Amino acid sequence: MDNTHSSQAMPAHDTEYWQALDRSHHLHPFSDPKALNAEGSRVITHAEGIYLWDSNGNQILDGMAGLWCVNVGYGQHTLAEAAYHQLQTLPFYNCFFKTSHPPVIELARRLAELAPANINHVFFTNSGSEANDTVIRMVRRYWDLQGQADKTVIISRHNAYHGSTMGGASLGGMAFMHRQGGLPIPDIEHIQQPYWYGEGASLSPEEFGLQAARALEAKIQALGEHRVAAFIAEPIQGAGGVIIPPESYWPEIKRICARYDILLVVDEVICGFGRLGHWFGSQYYQLEPDLMPFAKGVTSGYLPLGGVLVSDKVAQVLTEHGGEFAHGFTYSGHPAACAVALANLDLLQGQGIIEQVANETGPYLQQRWQSFADHPLIGEVRGVGILAALELVKDKPTHARFGKLGDTGTLCRDICFKNNLVMRAVGDTMIISPPLVITRDEID
Repeated sequence: MDNTHSSQAMPAHDTEYWQALDRSHHLHPFSDPKALNAEGSRVITHAEGIYLWDSNGNQILDGMAGLWCVNVGYGQHTLAEAAYHQLQTLPFYNCFFKTSHPPVIELARRLAELAPANINHVFFTNSGSEANDTVIRMVRRYWDLQGQADKTVIISRHNAYHGSTMGGASLGGMAFMHRQGGLPIPDIEHIQQPYWYGEGASLSPEEFGLQAARALEAKIQALGEHRVAAFIAEPIQGAGGVIIPPESYWPEIKRICARYDILLVVDEVICGFGRLGHWFGSQYYQLEPDLMPFAKGVTSGYLPLGGVLVSDKVAQVLTEHGGEFAHGFTYSGHPAACAVALANLDLLQGQGIIEQVANETGPYLQQRWQSFADHPLIGEVRGVGILAALELVKDKPTHARFGKLGDTGTLCRDICFKNNLVMRAVGDTMIISPPLVITRDEID
C-alpha cells in the first residue's frame, strides 16, 4: 500500500490538536501520565491489512496485532458488516432472566466444536480480564457445590499475566502490578515460571522443565491438597516475554493436576484462535483443560468479547447440583460482538488462515527469525507460529544483561517505533505477535 490511501483517510484536525485533547482528557492504560503528556501520544487514524497510519501520514507495520488480537488483520469488511446487520436486527439484549438470542447460542456451539473434545460449554464475558475473574468464581463454586468449600487456593506463576482487574491481576504474577492496590487478593499463590533462558540455563531444558513443573507439586504439598482448587497458566507466556516452556513441562503439569485432583486452567487469551497454528494452544500442547479463558482473537479485536470455555466435568457439577451462579455482566454474550465473532471464525476457517500459519507463514517466520541467532547482542531466539522473541544481552556466553533491566529493551522499542515498526519490549526481551494474515514478503 502507498500513502495515497493514507492521506485520503486523514482527519480534518492535525496531530497537535488531537494530542492536546488527549492530554487534557484521556488517561491511558499502563502509562505514566506525566511522561506521556510531556511526549505526546501517537495518534492512529486508520489501518489496512497489517499496517497502521498515524495522524502524520506514517505507514507503520503493526508487529503486535494491536494487543495480540487483530488475527485476521485490519480492514476486513465482512466483520464490520456482521456488526452493522446485527445492530439493525437486535442491537442489544442481555442473557439474564432465562433469556438468550441466536448469535450467542450459535457462537457457543461453534466454539464448543473448535475446542478440545472435553469442552462443550461457554460462559461469556467482555474481556480476558473478566474471563479470569470468572475463572476464580467458577472454580470456587465448583468445589463448594461438592462440599469442599476449603478448596479455594488457585496457583499461578511468577511473571504471568492474566489481566488487570483485581482478580486477573492477582492471578498474574507481575510484581509491579501487585505493588499497586494491595494485591494479590487472598488465596492466590505463585510458583516458578518455566523460563529456561532466564532462570534455568545451568540445567538442560528437559531438567529445568521438570523442575519448574514440580514447583507446583511442592506448593500443593506445602498448602495442603484439601485447600488447592486449580492451577492456571498460559500455554506460552505472552506478556511475560513469549516464554516457551521446555517440552518436559506440560506433561508433568498434567500428571500433577491429575494426581492431586485440581482443576487445570489454560489461559488462551493470547494463544487462542490460531496464534500457534492451532485453534488453541491447548491443542498444540495436547492438553485437556478444565477451563479455558479466551478473548482477543475471538473477534480479532473488532469488538470486545471474552469468555470461559468450560469442560463437561465442570459444567456437569454446575448444572446438576442446581442453584444460582451469582456472576455475570450486562454485556455477557452481546449480540453484535457474537455476530462479529461468528464472522471472524468464518474468515479464519474459510480462508484457511490457521492452516497457513501451521504449514507456511509460521515456519517461514521462525526460519527468518533465526537469522538473528548469531547477532552479538542476541542471547536467545525463540518462537512458535506467529509469535516470537529475542533476548537482548551484553554477553552471550554468560547471558549478562546491559545495566538496569528494561533500559535496553525500551531503547530498542523506541528505535523500532521511529522506524515505523510496532514491537514490544518486556524487560530486555523484544517480542512480536503480528496479524496471522502476514505474508512472506511482509515477514521479510
